[in-house]
Amino acid sequence: MAKYDKADIERRMNGAVESLKSDLSGLRTGRANTSLLDPVAVEVYGAMMPLNQVATVSAPEPRMLSVQVWDKANVSAVERGIAKANLGLNPIQDGQTIRLPMPDLTQDRRKDLAKLAGEYGEKGKIAIRNVRRDGMEALKDDEKAKDISEDDRKRSEDEVQKLTDKYVAETDTAVEKKVQEILTQ
Repeated sequence: MAKYDKADIERRMNGAVESLKSDLSGLRTGRANTSLLDPVAVEVYGAMMPLNQVATVSAPEPRMLSVQVWDKANVSAVERGIAKANLGLNPIQDGQTIRLPMPDLTQDRRKDLAKLAGEYGEKGKIAIRNVRRDGMEALKDDEKAKDISEDDRKRSEDEVQKLTDKYVAETDTAVEKKVQEILTQ
């Protein structure tokens, strides 16, 4: 039974790129983006829950986020969760709504965010290379088990390398785009 599965390799590499894009969308660029609050967890009802399960997040203005808390009893817990997330935002409570004005980014903060985007990109590339390594090992195992010939292994290794190059390039493009967005806002 062959271990190598090209579709699985491609799916896992694509997953690494999608995960990177999700991480990058959480980086603040000076514009209000609801995905900025995705990593925020709130302690309610004795458990930690994602913010989007206790409130509605919207961006009514380009430089303002609005968090509409569903249960009035959770407003202060949501406010604490946002503060703990260390996003550099200053929550303003207004009844059951919490407003989050987007402060201007300093040049130093922009550079830090650009560096962080680069680190996210490197993690994404490492994940892609790990998938490549798994694919190459599976091909060698298949050849040892006599499931495929040496020529088939080499041809498939070329396919895996082409997929790796494609997804690494996608990673670079996503990081470059985010760095430009951070530095030019």
